[in-house]
Amino acid sequence: MNMHATTHDELHAEMSDKFDTDAMAQESTLLNPRFYTTAFDELDRIDVTPVRAEWDKLIGQMKSDPNKGHFKKNADWDKVDWEGMEPKLKREFIDFLVSSCTAEFSGCVLYKEMKRRGKNPDICELFNYMARDEARHAGFINDALREAGVAVNLGFLTKAKKYTYFRPKFIYYATYLSEKIGYARYITIYRHLEANPEQRFHPIFKWFKEWCNDEFSHGEAFALLMRTDPKLTESFANKLWIRFFLTAVYSTMYVRDHARPAFHEALGVDIDWYDQEVFRKTSEIAKQVFPMELDIDHPRWMPNLKRMERAFRKIEAGAKQGGVAGQIAKFAAGAQAAWAFVALYTIPVKKSTPPVSVRLEPAY
Repeated sequence: MNMHATTHDELHAEMSDKFDTDAMAQESTLLNPRFYTTAFDELDRIDVTPVRAEWDKLIGQMKSDPNKGHFKKNADWDKVDWEGMEPKLKREFIDFLVSSCTAEFSGCVLYKEMKRRGKNPDICELFNYMARDEARHAGFINDALREAGVAVNLGFLTKAKKYTYFRPKFIYYATYLSEKIGYARYITIYRHLEANPEQRFHPIFKWFKEWCNDEFSHGEAFALLMRTDPKLTESFANKLWIRFFLTAVYSTMYVRDHARPAFHEALGVDIDWYDQEVFRKTSEIAKQVFPMELDIDHPRWMPNLKRMERAFRKIEAGAKQGGVAGQIAKFAAGAQAAWAFVALYTIPVKKSTPPVSVRLEPAY
């Protein structure tokens, strides 16, 4: 790292005053990554017999550990001038890294707990491999933050972060989408920077291709888990839940990305274009298991995403304002966000029939 005349300790002290990354990682809002817990005994009773052939192939791939040596800094890791980075970009990029680190580590915590509690050899083996991968991802991001003197205390985070209980089927829907949308996000950025290397302002983006393949295979595992019980994707009630999670994950991503304009400007991507591109990839992939996709070209889609984004900015402003007036502003903005969500949720979906064979390979 180019430290100029500033020592690492001085840089750490200077940046720690501005970036309390432990506090950022602990935040529990609608837009922040969460830590989850579930009914582990129910997960332990899963029988993968209906998808055994595809399951064994996926587990074999994970066992071979293709990315074993990938998450290590090498000669491709350019020196980062954190001192010289534009302040707003630095703030948004650190927020991006902390959010990503927290999301990866939350997966590690959930998967490790399942491995610890379970007795089902198929399920335990899967979660052991996924916990391994997510630990590497979180550790690698934290190394990047450590260079800036603002690493997250992951051990402390395990105890301090609030946990959200989700039923296993909700874990399937949410985590499947999280892994697949993670793949779509990373590969879209990677391909863009592959074509425009001058806009790669940090070396971590060079690691995204192999990294997103881990995300893809984790999503494949949850697709197979959902295929073990047809009701999970075929019952009327569960189709409504799938639609809910698709809408929630997409709209949350849109709002979160628009909170980082300097980050996306530095990458050279228009946020609306980038998000639509990620939604399109994710929707195409998710047809492997979901019987529908959201109509992201519908006339109501983009206007209501923008309404939701504006509502969340008003909620933030109300929280900063405080007092009775701030609470009223937050309540009014919350109602606006809820109305925008309903408008998105009620857009007619595009129905589809998942293929007989669920497995996919990364293709973007």
